[in-house]
Amino acid sequence: MVSVNKSLSDIDFKKGDGLVPVIVQDVNTKEVLTLAYSNKESLELAKTTGNSWFWSRSRNKLWMKGEESGNIQKIKEILVDCDDDAIIYLVEPSGPACHTGKKVCFHNNLK
Repeated sequence: MVSVNKSLSDIDFKKGDGLVPVIVQDVNTKEVLTLAYSNKESLELAKTTGNSWFWSRSRNKLWMKGEESGNIQKIKEILVDCDDDAIIYLVEPSGPACHTGKKVCFHNNLK
C-alpha cells in the first residue's frame, strides 16, 4: 500500500461545520476505543503534543483525553481518510477510554 502524507491544510473541516470525526483505535490491538470530534485547533494540539485532543460538542470547548481522569492516550500515528474528512488516532492508552470506566465506549448492544 502506498500512503500519501497529508498536512493539516488538506483536512476538510467544512463538511462537518468545522469538525471532523476522529476514530480512536488502540495501536496494538486495533480495538476501537471511542469516536470523538476535532476542529483545526484540537488537531493541531494533537499533532504538536502527541496526546489525544478533541472538541467537545456538548461543552463547546477543547479537551485532552485524560486531563481529568489521567487516562491519557499517546498518539502513535494519525491517519486521514481518502476524502480528507475523517481521522483515525492510533494510540497507546494508559487506561479506560470511556468516561464510565469501561475499556471502550462501544460496550452497549442495540436491540
